[in-house]
Amino acid sequence: MSVAVAERPAVASQPRQALRPVISFHGVTKVYPSGTVALRDVDLAIHQGDFCFLVGASGAGKSTLVRLLIRDETTSTGRIFVEGNEISRMPHRKLPKLRRKFGIVFQDYKLLSNRTVAQNVAFAMQVTRPGQRHLREKVEEVLWIVGLEDKLDMFPEQLSGGEQQRVAIARALVHRPRIFIADEPTGNLDPDTSWGIVQLLLQINHRGTTVLMATHNREVVDLVRRRVIAIEGGRVIRDEAEGSYLREGEATL
Repeated sequence: MSVAVAERPAVASQPRQALRPVISFHGVTKVYPSGTVALRDVDLAIHQGDFCFLVGASGAGKSTLVRLLIRDETTSTGRIFVEGNEISRMPHRKLPKLRRKFGIVFQDYKLLSNRTVAQNVAFAMQVTRPGQRHLREKVEEVLWIVGLEDKLDMFPEQLSGGEQQRVAIARALVHRPRIFIADEPTGNLDPDTSWGIVQLLLQINHRGTTVLMATHNREVVDLVRRRVIAIEGGRVIRDEAEGSYLREGEATL
């Protein structure tokens, strides 16, 4: 596995603590109707240009945190802000505008099997911004970024798993989001292909996009050495710059 890592984006000259976070959680708790407490009193701040790994065992609360951030779920208590706007109680009519701030990819790609690569990527813009000008050029640009400029007219079943995930990333990039969320994006991929996907996310981050990646991939986290936010039992138990998957002496997540 290659270990070349994209350079970090330039850091603003203003001290980080003085910058307003692009994402912040304040005392966030999520309790499901069954009584399951998925998150407990989470305080978290993510700044523009951060690349953050979100790690923890299955059921620790990672996916709940992501769903709250994109407003697929609402908090039980606490407040969440995105670019200074509180989203915890945002009315549904404003959610489409909120979600355009995000690019989102998942473990299972979620591609449309009856549409070509180009059509899958274009579909995201057709739904969120109908009538967008120069759509074809935008589709070709993001497919070039993910290295699939020669696959425009192929269908998902003709692609490898890694290529399908790159299509999903291109689809998430086409509207130029400021925040990119990857929820277990390498979960179905072999190590070499996983590393290629992470390198692509690092390149996206290098362009100035804030990236939050939930993952179980210990090797990638330890190689990249970016910020690590560890969740256990719904609580943030560790938040380290240039962190590793496990703290020294910590049991396997």
